[in-house]
Amino acid sequence: MKKHIYIPFLLMALFGCFQTAEAGNGDRVGEAGSLDLLINPWARSSGFHSLNTASVWGLEAIRLNVGGLAFVNKTEIAFSSTRWLEGSDINVNSFGFAQSVGESGVIGISVMSMSFGELLRTTVDQPDFGDNSTFSPRYTNIGISYAKSFSESIHGGLTVRLVNQSISDVSAGGIAFDTGIQYVTGPNDNVKFGISLRNVGTPMTYRGDGLNVAYEASTGATINGEQRPASFELPTMLNIGGAYDFYFGERHRLTAVGNFTSNSFRGDFIGLGLEYAFNEMFMLRGGFKYEDGMFDESEIILGNSALNGFAGGLTLQVPFKEDGPQLAIDYSYRTTTVFDGVHSFSVKLGI
Repeated sequence: MKKHIYIPFLLMALFGCFQTAEAGNGDRVGEAGSLDLLINPWARSSGFHSLNTASVWGLEAIRLNVGGLAFVNKTEIAFSSTRWLEGSDINVNSFGFAQSVGESGVIGISVMSMSFGELLRTTVDQPDFGDNSTFSPRYTNIGISYAKSFSESIHGGLTVRLVNQSISDVSAGGIAFDTGIQYVTGPNDNVKFGISLRNVGTPMTYRGDGLNVAYEASTGATINGEQRPASFELPTMLNIGGAYDFYFGERHRLTAVGNFTSNSFRGDFIGLGLEYAFNEMFMLRGGFKYEDGMFDESEIILGNSALNGFAGGLTLQVPFKEDGPQLAIDYSYRTTTVFDGVHSFSVKLGI
């Protein structure tokens, strides 16, 4: 009886948060910051183009739909490395840990760090070649998650994420919240629905010595001041998805997924994906994400996402023994409208 009491409360909290988000508003494109929160660093789910809101399970669910974290049996540890926009020298590294607690709860921790390499420091007096020194921008976010199975069919969770962006003398920080629900039904638990609300949080503002400026008055005196920065919102988004598993004998599975993403500060997405699995040891997947205007070159210039179109990936998952620890190696590739795509590699150990 107690399990069912929590279900309406969780649904009300999820849709209550959604009332604060204005989705798909083209007039607000480009107004949000902390766009690293939109990056999925995990290779398995990104091979779906992040369309598996309804079927993502385990540690990777923290990034898409935290309700799927409730399916961790005991312990999961994962590492991921992403070459973001191949040719740009941007790297994304991630680490995650999940542990079951109690009868039906799971806690998880995820860390994502985005590095841009060494950049030349330029000044007002030397805007082209700078002063021969360099700096390293870095984006980091740390998420703490909790998920729970409220019944055999309903699973929900919440993530609190600390967000930080910094260069050598300016930084910004904030807090983001994610929440999500998954519903599993059908004769073989092969029908799945999912909904998640992500990146609802506090506005962020850059602070630091880099905003200090010096002015020369008409009298020749130097006046020190500080530029007043504007705050910016987080890129709130809502995902609604479904999935269906087709089984062919005991060893073959084909999963079809569909997803709609409503964004507050950019265009909306819709997409479809498929995954084939042999004996749950070898998996091959792909997805296509559509955004209005993606085939119109002028629309792309006006601010459409660079990350749409096709994505694909594969998984090799090896159990050490029956119903025992498993080691999974994942790879994904996502096409982009600029640079040469995105490559992701992940390694996950399930104990």
